[in-house]
Amino acid sequence: MTDLTAQQALAPLRQQIDSIDSQLVALLAQRAKVTAQVGKIKQQFALPVYVPEREQALLSARREQAQALGVSADLTEDVLRRIMRESYQTQESGFVCCREGGGKVVVVGGGGALGARFVSLFQRSGYEVVVLEQQDWPQAEAICAKAALVLLAVPITLTEQLINKLPALPADCVLADITSIKQQPLNAMLQQHKGPVVGLHPMFGPDITNLVKQVVVVCHGRDENQYQWLLKQLNVWGAELAVKQAAEHDSAMQLIQAMRHFSSLVYGVHLADENADLNELLQLSSPIYRLELAMVGRLFAQNAELYADIMLSSCEVTALLERYQQRFTALLQLLKAKDKAGLMAQFGKGQQFFGDLAGQFLQESKQLLQKAADSRS
Repeated sequence: MTDLTAQQALAPLRQQIDSIDSQLVALLAQRAKVTAQVGKIKQQFALPVYVPEREQALLSARREQAQALGVSADLTEDVLRRIMRESYQTQESGFVCCREGGGKVVVVGGGGALGARFVSLFQRSGYEVVVLEQQDWPQAEAICAKAALVLLAVPITLTEQLINKLPALPADCVLADITSIKQQPLNAMLQQHKGPVVGLHPMFGPDITNLVKQVVVVCHGRDENQYQWLLKQLNVWGAELAVKQAAEHDSAMQLIQAMRHFSSLVYGVHLADENADLNELLQLSSPIYRLELAMVGRLFAQNAELYADIMLSSCEVTALLERYQQRFTALLQLLKAKDKAGLMAQFGKGQQFFGDLAGQFLQESKQLLQKAADSRS
């Protein structure tokens, strides 16, 4: 069969595909109009943007339908998840105000990247938002007067200092912070303000598109009933709240944040000192190694002072990393001794620790790797 004959045979099929794709785009536009109406109703009744039960029920129903039609259920779920992510974004234009009468929100450090994200969210929710920056401290008393919420969004190293610098706040004003450590700031806020106090830690950076499925850790301080409106507001924005004791939170962050950032720092600096050819590494990397390299590389696209502060946030981090170094050295000795049985025994310890989650992580990582492979041109 000649190329011309093949092209002639393919032409009508390609026309059908083009027609079907065009219908898909039209359906996407139709769905977007409906989800926009859903967003308006959610805001009217102060319902959260993200409802896990509804999303899961929708995905389960469509997976069953796909299987019945002989279509890949995984493909169907992937497509729907991407569509739903876009629909959440379309519901971001405005939010209901969860505090009766609204009120003034003062964001200390609202000119920073993460602070600005919260300034935007509160503004879109109908609050009067005022930013308090370094040059504004002489007017701090007037700025904080009649505030419903004072939110500190400043670097870790400045948080306690600025808490102690705050003027007397209204008795019913909520004092909160969004620092990545919680014990010290929470204690400082409780000392400085006799009214409602809560510690928050958004587990995301300023580069997120919306708060849907993003975790915000909540560490209760004082007068919990008086800041329920703030927690509800976070829910309406789409965030998932995880309530933790401050000490419990800080201990977990040493493993989740400080240790991982330090490990990535060492890996990246090692590559630099080895004069590694990043383009060559990328060319030779399978999706999983490319993704691992990306997770290290993204650290160096961030603010160096911020990440240094996180790693320096607690003296206990140093002790944790020293234990990590000891275990690294112990396993290195097994490698030097070519002790295969010893290495496998350590591998078995890890398998036992992760248990069933290892299989779950394998499946989740497969999905991520498929997306990573799809994105390569």
